[in-house]
Amino acid sequence: MLVAGVDEAGRGPLAGSVVAAAVILDPQQPIAGLTDSKKLSEKKRILLEVEIKQKALSWSIAEASQQEIDEINILHASMLAMQRAVLTLNVKPQQVLVDGNREPDLADYDVSAIVKGDLTEPSISAASILAKQHRDRQMLEMDKIYPQYQFAKHKGYPTKLHRELLIEHGASPIHRRSFRPVKDIL
Repeated sequence: MLVAGVDEAGRGPLAGSVVAAAVILDPQQPIAGLTDSKKLSEKKRILLEVEIKQKALSWSIAEASQQEIDEINILHASMLAMQRAVLTLNVKPQQVLVDGNREPDLADYDVSAIVKGDLTEPSISAASILAKQHRDRQMLEMDKIYPQYQFAKHKGYPTKLHRELLIEHGASPIHRRSFRPVKDIL
């Protein structure tokens, strides 16, 4: 059975898009060491990302923009990114396993939400890694465009440093206006 694992990265940050990945692993080519991306070192994530992209039967990455997050809220934007990731796979899975307790709207698919699925389902773990790596790279790019916010250090998360820089410089075009620390300074 072709199973796609789906996860997102970037629900909590104050800036940037929310990124989702969908991965259909190849049972003939197992990948050792898959787990929740947050439990892996950056070095290990980079190695696994390459292996996942080489060995998976299909994978895709999609996102919902900061503007979409502000328009429809972070939960709906996360679901939208996950839906886009599944719909852009070049192989249609027979089952879709989503990390968390909510399912994106995928009417033509057998979808199951699994709480902490990124720890128990290898395909969700793989999706977790691809989504995190993609989003982290985006934030490194944003750091070059908006160096005053030091996105390379905090990846947009609401750290003490990020909140201080937000107060000092105001919101950038990629800050989420609907998130309280940003809304409070506007």
